[in-house]
Amino acid sequence: MEITNELVGNLANLSKLSFDQEGTDEIRNDLQKMVGFIEQLQSVDTNGVEPLLHMGDAVNILRQDQVQGSINREDALLNAPLADEAFFKVPTVIKK
Repeated sequence: MEITNELVGNLANLSKLSFDQEGTDEIRNDLQKMVGFIEQLQSVDTNGVEPLLHMGDAVNILRQDQVQGSINREDALLNAPLADEAFFKVPTVIKK
């Protein structure tokens, strides 16, 4: 497949991008390399090769949830730039 400046322009328009001539040439060359690589991959004989779903044999290895202690309120408020005895104080964002 040949990548032309017109194709790059159409893709740029669809992507809401704009390129100068130098940028268009660079994108065209990069796209041409990508298409060439895909064409090279398509030429590989994959008959008899099972589709690969995972990179290894391990699937869904998750840790068990464990209940752990948490930080107490006083320690949490120690480094707060502004706090009262029970809560963090933050600047007003929405005014009534």
